[in-house]
Amino acid sequence: MAATTPTRASRLRAWMLEGLSDMGKGRPAGPPAEPTPQVGHKGQPWYRVMCLTGVDYFSTLGYQPGIAALAAGILSPIATIVLVIVTLAGALPVYRRVAEESPHGEGSIAMLSKLLSKWKGKFFVLTLLGFAATDFLITITLSAADATKHMVENPHLEEVLHGKEVLITMILIALLGAVFLKGFLEAIGVAVALVAVYLSLNAIVVAVSLWHVVTEGHVVTDWTAALTAEHGNAFAMIGVALIVFPKLALGLSGFETGVAVMPHVKGDPGDTEERPAGRIRGAKKLLTTSALIMSVFLISTSFVTTVLIPHEEFEPGGEANGRALAYLAHEYLGNTFGSVYDIATIAILWFAGASAMAGLLNLMPRYLPKYGMAPHWARAVRPMVIVFTLVGFLVTWIFNADVDAQGGAYATGVLVLICSAAIAVTIAAHRAGQRGWTIAFGVISAVFVYTTVVNVIERPDGVKIGACFIAGIILISFVSRLFRSFELRVTHVELDDLAERFIRDISHRTPRFIANEPDNRDVAEYREKIEQIRTDNDLPQTEDFVFIEVTVTDPSEFEAAVTVKGEVMHGRYRVLTLESSSVPNALAALLLHARDITGVRPHVYFEWTEGDPIANLTRFFLFGRGEVAPVTREIIRNAEPFRSKRPRVHVG
Repeated sequence: MAATTPTRASRLRAWMLEGLSDMGKGRPAGPPAEPTPQVGHKGQPWYRVMCLTGVDYFSTLGYQPGIAALAAGILSPIATIVLVIVTLAGALPVYRRVAEESPHGEGSIAMLSKLLSKWKGKFFVLTLLGFAATDFLITITLSAADATKHMVENPHLEEVLHGKEVLITMILIALLGAVFLKGFLEAIGVAVALVAVYLSLNAIVVAVSLWHVVTEGHVVTDWTAALTAEHGNAFAMIGVALIVFPKLALGLSGFETGVAVMPHVKGDPGDTEERPAGRIRGAKKLLTTSALIMSVFLISTSFVTTVLIPHEEFEPGGEANGRALAYLAHEYLGNTFGSVYDIATIAILWFAGASAMAGLLNLMPRYLPKYGMAPHWARAVRPMVIVFTLVGFLVTWIFNADVDAQGGAYATGVLVLICSAAIAVTIAAHRAGQRGWTIAFGVISAVFVYTTVVNVIERPDGVKIGACFIAGIILISFVSRLFRSFELRVTHVELDDLAERFIRDISHRTPRFIANEPDNRDVAEYREKIEQIRTDNDLPQTEDFVFIEVTVTDPSEFEAAVTVKGEVMHGRYRVLTLESSSVPNALAALLLHARDITGVRPHVYFEWTEGDPIANLTRFFLFGRGEVAPVTREIIRNAEPFRSKRPRVHVG
């Protein structure tokens, strides 16, 4: 038994970290490692990926007609038409442009992150990631909770399941996680089947409902008479519809996940990573087709539910609350068909979290590990599935699986991301000199900013929940960055010819380097530095040295390659110069690389850093400087487990 345990553990670890190529602590000798593409990386036809995003987008039919009826009353169809106009004339053009500008799944976050540099840019990205996490995670929990609601309110199951909503929702979230642990292709296959069945059943319900509207002509005249009596004229109706439109914003969900899963869209054979034209074209088809399908269903379902269902049934406790189409299915097609419809609705609402999970798995590993703000294993799919599933459990427990309680956070996350996308494409159009598109996207941005502000004012709990996600991401990110500060973060070391010659020349004896912070770079600086090092370390005059000078670029960056250049200063001093986000990391990487190419352990000499150690450590963490000597030694120790092979660090 003792012999088999390590094998099982190693197999489990390999399975959990499948697709991760950079789990080692890193050696600077090879080219920079990139995460291996996940299962399904060769791509799927756009219509199959559309079904993956569609389980989120189309599943809103399970609750959107009821939300519209509660928000707008008898004006629901008109308010829904406004929503459709905003969708087709606003959100769709915006996200078609996002797909073009950011075809690798980063979406508007990548576009906006270029506007700010260094730590300001990182904080901005973390804030947007917080809203993205709010959108995607609440999609998972809210959809599962709504599936539970449909299940519990089914006439055949109500007595058995009532009061067990939290447990059932957690089971549904766990099953969703299990699908992704199995593999991404399985998730797409399930999504295609669910979308096909669900849309077919909805088409039947809408067709039968429209037949009843036609045969019972009085319902339309009753509705129009009530409209005229309550609102007077068409202009008043449109005005009220515009006012209540923000409450229908959940009907805009699905666009952000549409671009987040773009890497899974199959491209053309001639696509390049820089310009995947086939993938972009497929993503645009995905976005357009799903928006058109959803627009038809939104208008038709809001109309039939408004004219056929008594308004009191939409209220909390009513039979149509949160399940208007299910109410019509049972009412006009019988309990047997109604139960089949319930099963399909439950299934697609449960699986609506699949597109959100796919978006999270594509988005988070692209930023947090690269920023050093998540562990290495965060690049792998299965550990992240487990993390997101556990967070889903926590959210479900906190909100007691209540759909209404999570609605504000969901709408806020959706609208903030759409706002960021609209603003990003406006800026992109302006920079491209496209005046017409700049004005058009500017108007769209104003519409979504208005919608977001109104939503936040009416449901401030959404911003509060989003702020919790943002605070959590920032806290976890900086704790992770602190713990990973002593990793070897240089992915690759490139030497020019002169730099390589310097290293090989001194490798015939003991290679000795002096870490020098460049100041005036005059003769006196180098001469005095050598004399000080010789005096502090009791070295003979015959010893030869090469200086290493590191210039800090962007200290907020975490991983990067470095290029080392050789210079001869003042005709006698050999200097290796390089740029990096961190002085200790650059020095450690260069020393290990010098050892690897020469087979000789180099020695490096430092001065002690003046000042308070805590302040110096903070300077290192934020600005890449500070306690250079001890931090360099610690990075080398972490990178090289064998003491006898580590470069020697001397401090005087």
